[in-house]
Amino acid sequence: MATTHRGCCSHRVAAHSPLCGNDSRRQTLKLGVLTETLFCLNVCGTKGLIASHLQCPFRDRMLDSSRKPTTQVQCSALLFDMDGVLINSTPAVARVWRRWAIEHGFNPEEVVARAHGRPSLTTVREYLPNADHEAENREVERREIEDLAGVVPLPGALDLLASLPETRWTIVTSCTRPLAEVRIKAAGLPLPKNLITSNDIVHGKPHPDPYLKAASILGFPAAECIVVEDVPAGIQSGKAAGASVIAFTTTAPAPTLRQAGADWILQSCAGVRLRSSGQSLTLTLAETA
Repeated sequence: MATTHRGCCSHRVAAHSPLCGNDSRRQTLKLGVLTETLFCLNVCGTKGLIASHLQCPFRDRMLDSSRKPTTQVQCSALLFDMDGVLINSTPAVARVWRRWAIEHGFNPEEVVARAHGRPSLTTVREYLPNADHEAENREVERREIEDLAGVVPLPGALDLLASLPETRWTIVTSCTRPLAEVRIKAAGLPLPKNLITSNDIVHGKPHPDPYLKAASILGFPAAECIVVEDVPAGIQSGKAAGASVIAFTTTAPAPTLRQAGADWILQSCAGVRLRSSGQSLTLTLAETA
């Protein structure tokens, strides 16, 4: 399983630090700053002194109480959802499903919400149980492949993927393979060798199959992987597979993600940094909730 631990500071401090000793200004420190200060004191082993702003790695966090502390995690591989995690395709998805819903007499907002993060065939079957599901799904796919306006990489996605060893990550999407490849290309993302799409599995998210297969193809137990998702169905799929889950607030609010089982909640890939890659990947996460 992924593990978390806090970094540490090894610097001693100067007694003349503007934040040290019994300086009366200490009384005005915000709670967040005081918490970081006490942590520094504890780790550094100093007595009665607060870490010098010229020496301590915690300087920025001490001076900016609005910043949340980071968390370090370790895993064997990262399994990324695509839409809403690496790529912003929400406008295109909404346009296609809104049009489809209106054509069939359904509530557009409801259909768009239910369609996101799940195989399109699942949505078609739910709303049109007696229709030709394959034909309907092909039409939805055709429209989605043609509508690429506004399909762009989300913040941090390109940098994060470029930093990872290519054998330690893949994309696990509810899109069909043709649609996934078109969107990946449109967004300028690298195409992983072991892309998992709805064409590769029997049971889609929230079933564990997609992430179990992705972990297996990469050669790791799912319990040693971290799933990166943005919607409850995907989070539930990752957790059911036995993985830990990072969730982004790109599509759903933090309380919804937490309720679905997310272990860490971030804004986007911009909050994830690779610190080292060896037997395990060590990542730094800038949590938002």
